[in-house]
Amino acid sequence: MFVLMIAALLFLPFITDALLGRGWVRIVDFAMLYIMLALGLNIVVGYAGLLDLGYIAFFAVGAYCYALTGSPHLALAFPMLFPDGVHLSFWIVLPLAALIAGGFGVLLGAPTLRLRGDYLAIVTLGFGEIIRIFLNNLNAPINLTNGPQGISRIDPISVSGVSLNATQEIFGITLPSVHLYFYLFLAFTALVIFISQRLEKSRIGRAWMAIREDEIAASAMGINTRNLKLLAFAMGAMFGGASGALFAGFQGFVSPESFSLMESIMVLCMVVLGGMGNIAGVILGGVLLALLPEILRHSVVPLQQALFGKSIIDPESLRMLMFGGALIAVMLYRPAGLWPSRVRRRELGSDEADEKV
Repeated sequence: MFVLMIAALLFLPFITDALLGRGWVRIVDFAMLYIMLALGLNIVVGYAGLLDLGYIAFFAVGAYCYALTGSPHLALAFPMLFPDGVHLSFWIVLPLAALIAGGFGVLLGAPTLRLRGDYLAIVTLGFGEIIRIFLNNLNAPINLTNGPQGISRIDPISVSGVSLNATQEIFGITLPSVHLYFYLFLAFTALVIFISQRLEKSRIGRAWMAIREDEIAASAMGINTRNLKLLAFAMGAMFGGASGALFAGFQGFVSPESFSLMESIMVLCMVVLGGMGNIAGVILGGVLLALLPEILRHSVVPLQQALFGKSIIDPESLRMLMFGGALIAVMLYRPAGLWPSRVRRRELGSDEADEKV
C-alpha cells in the first residue's frame, strides 16, 4: 500500500493534467502549501492545545522575507545600499524565513503565557491583524513593503541552478513549471509530516499533550510549561514561515490581501474538521478545504446557469455557507474531527457514539 501510494503521488500531476487540465495541478500545489500550514498549526492547537487565530501572520512573515531578499524591491527603499536589490539563494532564504517566523512566534507566545481559551484567541487574532496592517502601511516614509500594492518580480525558486518557473526535460520527460513545483512541495510536505510524527512521539510531544489536557497537573509533574508553550509557538511559526517562503517563490507576487483573518480561520478549520492532533486527519482537512472552493467555483455557476438560466448564489458565499454547515455538523456528530486521533477519540467518547450509530 505504501509503494502504491508513493506511485500515485508521483503520477498525480500527470493524471490531473490529462483529466482536468494544468490549472488543477496548480490548485493541488496550493493544497500542499495549505497542508504544511495546517500541520504547523496542529503543533500549536492540536498538540499543545493553544488556540491561535493569527497563525497566518507567520505565513506572511515568511513570504515577505523571501520577497524582500529575492526581488529588486529593496533597491527602491535603499538605492545606495542595494542598487540592484537583494537576490539571495532560495536555500539561504528558506531557513532564514523559518527562523525569523520562529522569532515572531516567540514574540507572540511570551506575553500570552498566562492566557487560555477565548482570551488567547483574541490576543492571537490581534497579532495577526497587526502584522497585516503593518505590511499594508510600511510604504512610508520608507517604502519597505510597497504597501497594498505588494511586491512583484520575485525570483523563482531554483534547485541546483535550475529555475522551476521554466519547463524542464528530465530523463526524456517534459515537466512543466507546475509539475516541478508539485514535486518540490511534495518533498517539503513529506519532511513536515516526518518532523510532526517525530515530535508527536517524542518527550516534547507528550509534554505538549499533558499541557493540553491539564496545565496545572503538568506543571505539578515537573513540566516546564512556559518553555514548552514558547517552543510550540516557535515550531508552529517556523513551519508557517517556510510555507510562506515557498508561496512567495511559487506565486512571484505577495500582498497583504493574501494574509487576511479569513485565511487564518480557513487553516484552523482544516485542523478542526480533519481532527486535531492527528496528522492524517489534518492532511484530510487540508485537502478537502483547499480543493472544495475550486470545485465550487468551477461547478456552481454552470449548474445554476443550466437550472435557472442565471447565477443566483455567488460561489464565495456558498463556500462560507458550507464552511459553517460543515463546522456545525462536525461539532454535533464528530466532535473529534473527521479523522480523529485515538487519544482524542477516547477522550470525547466517540467510540461509544459510533457504536450506537
